[in-house]
Amino acid sequence: MTLSRVIEAVLFSAQKALSIREMATVIKGAEDEVSRNEFTHVSQAEVAGALEQLKIEYVQEQRAFQLIEKAEGWQLATDPKYAQWVRQLFPAPKPARLSAPALETLAIIAYRQPITRADVEAVRGVNIDGVLQTLIERGLVKIAGRAEIPGRPLLYETTQFFLDHFGLRALDELPNVEELRTRHLPVARPTPEPSASTQAGSAGSE
Repeated sequence: MTLSRVIEAVLFSAQKALSIREMATVIKGAEDEVSRNEFTHVSQAEVAGALEQLKIEYVQEQRAFQLIEKAEGWQLATDPKYAQWVRQLFPAPKPARLSAPALETLAIIAYRQPITRADVEAVRGVNIDGVLQTLIERGLVKIAGRAEIPGRPLLYETTQFFLDHFGLRALDELPNVEELRTRHLPVARPTPEPSASTQAGSAGSE
């Protein structure tokens, strides 16, 4: 029995992606009255090495599945070239695609998060209430708090599902992320508060 085979069994049985720490905890915590757990003292570094070994092994042996690293950990997945056959097991209708306005809005949020609705509208030049609601309902965008500016508007950012949906491990894997994060974009202009003299003039005219 090898560590690689144990990890393979754990990943095969898991219902979700597992981090290296989670795998190490599962492997070290295994108890059996019949046989001794020879991996009681396995380290996270050893687990990481075994994962890389499995990943290479699957490629060399041209297996029908592969080991992929996602944002939340590692997972076994069918090789995409077998998708047309595997898809027959899941006949559910495909989810509706995002519209062009929704994709544009999502891109702005992804590159400039956390960001207010007004700042997104300043870039797009149109109202995004409906589009933003759609992105939230799809689980791609969430409220991240409030901005420390007058009115304390809500801030929006992408979700963990956004990373999974687009096959990203982290936001740094977005194309041209550094260039687009630093490029100047229009921002919403705050509504000026009336001055004391203006308020006094208005009061005198009543």
